[in-house]
Amino acid sequence: MQTLTRREFLDRTVRTAVVAGTAWGISPARAQGATENAPRQPIYLGGPVFNLPPDPEAAARAHRDLGYAAAYCPNVSLNDPAAIRATREAYERVGVVIAEVGRWVNLLDRDPEKRAAHLKLVTEGLALADEIGARCCVDIAGSFNETVWYGPHPDNLSERFFDAAVENARKIVDAVKPKRAKFCYEMMGWALPDSPDSCRDLLRAVDRAGFGVHLDPCNLINSPTRFYRNTTLLDECFDKLGPWIASCHAKDLAWNIEMNVHFREVVPGQGELDYATFLRRLARLPQAPPLMLEHLSSAAEYDQGRRHIKQVGEQAGLVFA
Repeated sequence: MQTLTRREFLDRTVRTAVVAGTAWGISPARAQGATENAPRQPIYLGGPVFNLPPDPEAAARAHRDLGYAAAYCPNVSLNDPAAIRATREAYERVGVVIAEVGRWVNLLDRDPEKRAAHLKLVTEGLALADEIGARCCVDIAGSFNETVWYGPHPDNLSERFFDAAVENARKIVDAVKPKRAKFCYEMMGWALPDSPDSCRDLLRAVDRAGFGVHLDPCNLINSPTRFYRNTTLLDECFDKLGPWIASCHAKDLAWNIEMNVHFREVVPGQGELDYATFLRRLARLPQAPPLMLEHLSSAAEYDQGRRHIKQVGEQAGLVFA
């Protein structure tokens, strides 16, 4: 009798489920991502607002004033239901989608007390996302690195890491039982999920409706092949993960020429990411995941990135919310 590894078993199970039309309750056509015949959705582009006003309606309008239709979740306490309600209603009134609650901590910290505290923080983040109307709560799956909380480690690509990530995701989702928001792991270049296939494996293994995908294609570009063939990578992401994508990050990558591979994050338009494909595929998803600019150093850089993305989208005949 043939012995299968966990990864081979999951891959075979997913392929069988897709063929049978039972992959997580989604039809084979939908599980293969949006097609060119799918109706286009408006793109909800967003980013941070410097000096965000404390009043929820003024904060939402500040996003609109910058040409944004999506926002990172403002700093609201889970223990303040009035502020949560006021924020949710104000952003809905102004027409700004709250994309994500970020909880950037190490869920695999070696210190058990820190690990428990981080799990509690992320669980509360998902609860806040569900109450405030955000599309997701996002964190990385973690790292076994002892000095840098998000740093590389050989075991970050191991079955031990995979199993721990599955266990944490289930604990978080089961504790909250979200009705709207998803819990997601951000893709990483040196920790799982590090590919569309590993994202798909996690979806299958976690097996919870409240678990989704956070798409950050630049984080997946960790080799010359992926850098030069990022159009193929983008298509693979949308083909395999499209129905589960809750939110996306927008940035770009340039290659600093050295004696080894060094990719550098840059303002959208100054790198090589195929934004025309990214935006076209994003606009075909019926759930209209927000696209959030990140990791830029100034308001001027965010303005430059926003203008580039809108220009590319408009040239492709796409509409922004």
